[in-house]
Amino acid sequence: MDLIAQATRNLFFTGKGGVGKTTVAAATAIAMADMGRRILLVSTDPASNLDEVLGVPLSDTPAAIDDVPGLFAMNIDPEAAAAAYRERVVGPHRGVLPAEAIASIEEQLSGACTMEIAAFDEFAKLLGSQADRAGFDHIVFDTAPTGHTLRLLELPAAWSDFLETGAGSVSCLGPLSGLDDQKELYANTRRALADQQLTTIVVVSRPDEGALSEAERTSGELAALGVTNQRLVLNGLYTASDANDPLARSFAARCRDSLAALPASLAALPRTEIPLAPVNMLGTATLRRLFSGPIRGGATGDDIGIVTTACASFEDLIGKLEARKQGVIMTMGKGGVGKTTLAAAVALRLSASGRRVYLTTTDPAAHISQILGTGRKDLIVSRIDPAAETKAYAAEVMATAGAAVDEQGRALLAEDLRSPCTEEIAVFRAFARVVARGADGFVVIDTAPTGHTLLLLDAAEAYHRQVSHIMSAVPEEVKSLLPRLRDPDFTRILLVTLPEATPVHEAAALQRDLERAGIQPFGWIINQSLTPHKVSDPVLASRQGREGRYIGEAITLARSCYLIPWLAEPLQSLGENTSRKESERHAK
Repeated sequence: MDLIAQATRNLFFTGKGGVGKTTVAAATAIAMADMGRRILLVSTDPASNLDEVLGVPLSDTPAAIDDVPGLFAMNIDPEAAAAAYRERVVGPHRGVLPAEAIASIEEQLSGACTMEIAAFDEFAKLLGSQADRAGFDHIVFDTAPTGHTLRLLELPAAWSDFLETGAGSVSCLGPLSGLDDQKELYANTRRALADQQLTTIVVVSRPDEGALSEAERTSGELAALGVTNQRLVLNGLYTASDANDPLARSFAARCRDSLAALPASLAALPRTEIPLAPVNMLGTATLRRLFSGPIRGGATGDDIGIVTTACASFEDLIGKLEARKQGVIMTMGKGGVGKTTLAAAVALRLSASGRRVYLTTTDPAAHISQILGTGRKDLIVSRIDPAAETKAYAAEVMATAGAAVDEQGRALLAEDLRSPCTEEIAVFRAFARVVARGADGFVVIDTAPTGHTLLLLDAAEAYHRQVSHIMSAVPEEVKSLLPRLRDPDFTRILLVTLPEATPVHEAAALQRDLERAGIQPFGWIINQSLTPHKVSDPVLASRQGREGRYIGEAITLARSCYLIPWLAEPLQSLGENTSRKESERHAK
């Protein structure tokens, strides 16, 4: 296969959440290792499921995969990386600098952006440091969903430029004057990403309109960054083998229509096509068959007749949400489980019942307006724009804190605001403002994929300190954010999953993390389930037969559980058609 035969030293797998990046990246790494090459497989996703896919516990140091000689795998752990980074920066100064200077550095390193730069530091070493990549023929990166991957790939330029303009102050990286090694490392990383002989970006997509649209956008933005050596993997192609199965015909038609509308820029890329698998792609033995095939499903021990009466319907969910006159509703979960579509459907239904509704997203890769279409007057739709928020925040800081200092102080403040961390603060403040609107009506928030949502929520207290450091007064909405998120009468969090292993297990881990933060999820939504349907197509029947155990796990874990069947047009079925009926009913 060309993807493997023509592999460069660095392979990045990126794409919309849920398209199978981890599966394809792992299968590629295994195939290359089976050819006698030494491979390092690295996940840069804060919510990595590489452990589950390989069936091996992983850490932040390379671990040999026993079943695959020559393959090593690791997760870049943002929290562990941040702790090590802080000590690496502060440690040499203990006992040398005054205590207040050490305290100042530690304060600067307490923000969430330090976690970002620390994780990026580990990533940069693998790309830009000869010593760290020594001993491996290829490094395969399984990345976070596209919006955050683009952010990661933009960072070499952003941090390099910041270090070039820094004049020796203290920033979230530590004392800038002592970071000459970082300058060289980030410059090497920048060169490696743009070198077509060294780096290939593999854009993974499913034959789905939303995934292909995001793949097209990602490909264009990567090219604009100078990363032009790209390939396309189309995962989950499906052709019905039973013409008498209406669900199979509908499934195949959606796949066929999406491929017929394949954007020209993607059609021009070298392409690898992978058929829809009838089983969960877990374990090295199954992953080995992804490219060699065929993968057969066969009978399972799961109970496909699981009692779904334990799960309520989408109608029941809307009824419970409508009972409250205001508040925040957040959809959370692994990428690709349908958070954006469900957030839009909930907003449509609430607005159709006469409620005041504000719909927004914290996901850099989400485009709610594209899903909803244009010309809507029944609800307010927006997106947190990082560039606009950063510009407005910087202007506010210069007009307030900057007005109270001399010219040299203003210059130092302006330098501080050029840090890429400023964007993180600005986006966080915008998120806090959006949550505050729940006091006056319904706010529906489509969040970024799990790991990045947790970083956003965990950052509340750290950002409080960081905003206090720069601004004279912390905005009220920032002070009130955590209490509002912890108030079950104000914020209702819906964990969205699919009836599959990784999405359910990631939702379970997310629930545990939220509960540790004092936040109790309102309920779980099991989306796009085949279980309620009658199917005869072998591939779909095999997938249906494996849903029961995961639906059962969700029912056990959730306070309340809602099951949504697989729908050819989810938004139209859940939101638009019903909302029109609701509008007519209220008009009468």
